[in-house]
Amino acid sequence: MIYKNYINGVWLDASKGNTFKNIDPAHTDKVISEFQDSDEVDINFAVEVAHNAFKFWKNTPAPKRGEIMFKAAAILERDKECIAKGMTQEMGKTLAETRGDVQEAIDMAYYAAGEGRRMAGEVVPSELENKWCMSKKEPIGVIGAITPWNFPIAIPSWKAFPALVAGNTMVIKPAEDTPWSVCKLAEVFHEAGLPAGVFNVVTGYGTTAGFPLITNPKVKMISFTGSTATGKIVSTTCASYMKPFSLEMGGKNGIVVMEDADIDLAVEGVVWGAFGTTGQRCTATSRVLVHIDIHDEFIEKLVAKTEKLKLGCGLNSEIDVGPLINEKALKKVRGYVTDATHRGLRPLVGGYEIESPNDDVNGWFYQPTIFDNVDINDTLMQEEIFGPVVAVTTFNNTNEAIWMVNNTGYGLSSALYTQDVNLAFRFLNEAETGMVYVNASTIGAEIQLPFGGIKGTGNGHRDAGSSMIDNCTENKSCMVDYSGKVQKAQIDNVS
Repeated sequence: MIYKNYINGVWLDASKGNTFKNIDPAHTDKVISEFQDSDEVDINFAVEVAHNAFKFWKNTPAPKRGEIMFKAAAILERDKECIAKGMTQEMGKTLAETRGDVQEAIDMAYYAAGEGRRMAGEVVPSELENKWCMSKKEPIGVIGAITPWNFPIAIPSWKAFPALVAGNTMVIKPAEDTPWSVCKLAEVFHEAGLPAGVFNVVTGYGTTAGFPLITNPKVKMISFTGSTATGKIVSTTCASYMKPFSLEMGGKNGIVVMEDADIDLAVEGVVWGAFGTTGQRCTATSRVLVHIDIHDEFIEKLVAKTEKLKLGCGLNSEIDVGPLINEKALKKVRGYVTDATHRGLRPLVGGYEIESPNDDVNGWFYQPTIFDNVDINDTLMQEEIFGPVVAVTTFNNTNEAIWMVNNTGYGLSSALYTQDVNLAFRFLNEAETGMVYVNASTIGAEIQLPFGGIKGTGNGHRDAGSSMIDNCTENKSCMVDYSGKVQKAQIDNVS
């Protein structure tokens, strides 16, 4: 099947008529479908449509916009299983995880829908007599969204629902590995009655479709989730156009396991955080810092549990770990592991790719891998691998543990396993990450909390949570002077 771009409420071929194939990562000989290989002409057309739609959409009452979001949420809920199965075929993670991906979109849709009746500014007292002061939130305009492949409908939903309910219009360029999920989101909005031109999908590659979206002058903001390397390009390009941008990039997330921790619980958290989504999450657990007194017991249990993980097609309910997204990702993971062995490190488990873990699949699979006794400054501890590889080291005291978890250029997520409530609150205060967990893994964000990080992870904006509307609106200060005379504010305010 050939999917088209969704522009102005209709499905259109790319201007040059070119398409690209979407491959099932668990069955690399299987083409799922084809998508439009779009370029600047297609992007500019979609932006022009969104620009024109903004003129009426921003004046649509916010509660009415919220009602459409609510209808979209109900459609997502109805189609959850269908979307989850299609997403597993598209990007590989297990069906249980893709169901969770869709559920995040459902949760965000309902949460954002309510903002249609809550989008408050503030009324503040004036320093002058007979003067009234307030602020209100105004939509920015056309927002360009560039979204990743690892959460193919959740992350686009994080960006789309708040932006749309706030009165913005959108052109979204999904990752070329997972365009189907975003096309499905367009179908959902269409059925929900979203007016033509408000939400537009243009598929293609970063250089030919993503970059023109960034540079188009009628795109008033860029919302990007992806690698730090690409995020730097987005930020410098937007800066040259004086265009605001929101970045959510990489992570190098650590779990600290104290000597008083529930070891079995911590092992569960590490396995889930490190190997869920085949380690392909920005919040994935890739560093584990274990108190030296419990190291041996922890490692024994971690290795035993990891060895029991089953690889294969995510549609099979018995499978724990799916494939990597593509051959490039497989080569990247292989490269990190090979380089580590050249430095004298040896994996306790895994450390090799496996093309066909069973007769039903033929894909980009890599065995979950654990390295132990890794120096905190080693590449395995410092660089984002984005695969099923975790590095373990030990510490002697709490100060050392907190220093270790903060010793990275990223700042997305961290976790602590302990029974000490005082230490737990100290960790919440001192961990240099945008999200902090106690007795839970580094993954598992909830949409009613801001999602994002600091340092090399992001630029301060947050998807989701109470700040999500702030991320896609501007504040306008409004003042009415009913004194009947010219008041000169601070000049008149003389004590």
